[in-house]
Amino acid sequence: MYMIIAHRYNGKTLEVTLQGELDHHTAVETRERLDALLAGRNVQNVILDLSKLTFMDSSGIGVLIGRYKLVHRKGGHMAVRGVPSQVDRVLELSGVYQIIDKVN
Repeated sequence: MYMIIAHRYNGKTLEVTLQGELDHHTAVETRERLDALLAGRNVQNVILDLSKLTFMDSSGIGVLIGRYKLVHRKGGHMAVRGVPSQVDRVLELSGVYQIIDKVN
């Protein structure tokens, strides 16, 4: 189980690419890394590129929702893009798309 996190700042937007499996084995480290990236700059918006994500379970959903809450408190916006079909199904069924936008 592994997670590779790549990022770049574009003004007040943090763009993050997650590669690997976002599950109970990688959720804590992923949450901590994302929190550090959010705290490191004046970030208002977050775009998560999930195109290289191979698996996500409920722990991953918790990571996304927790980061959404942090961004929302700052008055920002969060979106996901490049969502693989198996991850898309998990996000759809869990209702994540009701609070986090899916963009192309």
